[in-house]
Amino acid sequence: MAGYKRLFYRVALWTWRRSSRMSRNDSSAVFGEAGFSSCRPKARQDVEVDIYERLPVPFGLVRFGVAPDHPEVKNVINTFTQTGKNARCGFYGNVNIGKDVSVKELQQAYHAVILSYGAEGNRSMGIPGEDLAGVYSAKDFVGWYNGLPSCQQLSPDLSCETAVVLGQGNVALDVARILLSPIDMLKKTDITQAALEALMESQVRRVLIVGRRGPIQVACTVKEVREMVNLPGAKPQMLPTDFDGVREALKDLPRPRKRLTELMLKAAIELPAEKEQEKSNKASRSWGFRFFRSPVQVLPSDDGTRTAGIRLAVNKLEGSGEAARAVLTGEVEDVTCGLVISSIGYKSLLIDPSVPFDSQKAIVPNLMGRVQQAAGLYCSGWLKTGPTGVIATTMNNSFETARSLIEDMDSGKLDLSADKSGAQKITNLLEKREIKPVTFSGWEKIDRVETTRGGSTGKPREKMLTVEEMLQLAWM
Repeated sequence: MAGYKRLFYRVALWTWRRSSRMSRNDSSAVFGEAGFSSCRPKARQDVEVDIYERLPVPFGLVRFGVAPDHPEVKNVINTFTQTGKNARCGFYGNVNIGKDVSVKELQQAYHAVILSYGAEGNRSMGIPGEDLAGVYSAKDFVGWYNGLPSCQQLSPDLSCETAVVLGQGNVALDVARILLSPIDMLKKTDITQAALEALMESQVRRVLIVGRRGPIQVACTVKEVREMVNLPGAKPQMLPTDFDGVREALKDLPRPRKRLTELMLKAAIELPAEKEQEKSNKASRSWGFRFFRSPVQVLPSDDGTRTAGIRLAVNKLEGSGEAARAVLTGEVEDVTCGLVISSIGYKSLLIDPSVPFDSQKAIVPNLMGRVQQAAGLYCSGWLKTGPTGVIATTMNNSFETARSLIEDMDSGKLDLSADKSGAQKITNLLEKREIKPVTFSGWEKIDRVETTRGGSTGKPREKMLTVEEMLQLAWM
């Protein structure tokens, strides 16, 4: 997820000061770190940057995707705020690119346009029963507890004992951890009050994290697994047979993968020390990876209205290491559960028919951020690469796009000869269409109220959950 961003020529933060501007939009749900990051490296004094965002609030994935119990990851907002307050950077929230303003209109107003709107679509599992009540995408579930306005009607039913998370990336582990975390830990985060109250009443005591391949191919990081292992009140419960042959393969693994695999091995099959054993005996909740499994069907309740379980195909691997492929064995197993959360990936969507788009890969075709066959059009973030990597990866990806843009300006590949009016032209169009943007100072009003509300209950902030409330405050 990311946000709309636009750069001007008044190159300074990537726009022209001569009245030409570059622009970058994101038609996903939020204004994200990929957009802000594209503004930062090697800022030039002859460039101006305007950022367009669909929501009234900035920061995209950092605000709505990062787990609430990872406040250190959100510290990057401090840097983004410095960018947003720069005199050569403009923020225009509440503007939906592709709907309120077209990409072609942005190109007419700016010397360059950078698209950075992330991956808003969910990848379908393509199995029977995935539309049953009790089945959610990880994107929507994360959006629910993180305060994304479009996800506030989710109201997940947490009355079951077992939840199954499909996928073994960091987001999958975030979801599992939030489901099992002690409420006293979550009370100190910026998780929404509605989600906190729902989790207080939750009956979920067991979370299985399912992946089609094995321990050596798992997609999460050692930090995320360590957090699960050390989660108070929860113990790991895994199948030792899933780790057959893994110890012997350790010597050939690269160091990061080896550390991760050793941690999982220890949690799965080694007897804990006496102190850890006592802690495990007292744990009322459990979690575990289930490897070599693929979803076949979500099983319905007797009345056919909601989730009662999931059928998993048992796989074997062909090949080794990262290249190993999961192959069906013909065996299946059923797991009783009332909650299924699919974390199998996201995909970018086309926001404007004028933008080149590879529907199979769900990205904008590009070379180092330069959109192919579209002079003056650039992209960054997951729209550029697909949904891979963490925030640091996305930032480096955005820096590359920014470098490509500056190179094109310096080499003359980007036409800077025309006088472009940038935000002036776009805001005139928005006014005629009765669209009122939210400025960065408007966002700061929202920010002050959210932090004040949170501070009164010991939280870093209490997020506003509706666009209407955000707009009412921002426009005061």
